[in-house]
Amino acid sequence: MTEYLIRFVVGGVVVSAFAMLGDVLRPKSFAGLFGAAPSVALATLGIAIYQHGVDYAVLQSHAMMAGALALAIYSVVVCQLLIRARLRALPATLLTLVVWLAVAVGLLKLAGGAT
Repeated sequence: MTEYLIRFVVGGVVVSAFAMLGDVLRPKSFAGLFGAAPSVALATLGIAIYQHGVDYAVLQSHAMMAGALALAIYSVVVCQLLIRARLRALPATLLTLVVWLAVAVGLLKLAGGAT
């Protein structure tokens, strides 16, 4: 329970800091980039370092980077299916989940991580 409370407080503080940074930057579309995801990741890594040590946090950060790259590839493939193949959103996203999973697992294996 205490871990969740710490995540909530630290995540909220970091989300607020990133939101202020996003509000200062131009164009305003950057505000979304500095929303919840980076702050939650930083809070999670901080807790991982505190509870499990730096080596564990390194593994977690590698997994986060693999997931982010897989998400970028997923997004490109979904866009291509929507525009070029003229699929509807639901089938395009469901089909491309397989791509995301394959890329994420492949990157983790390549980096020497366990899945």
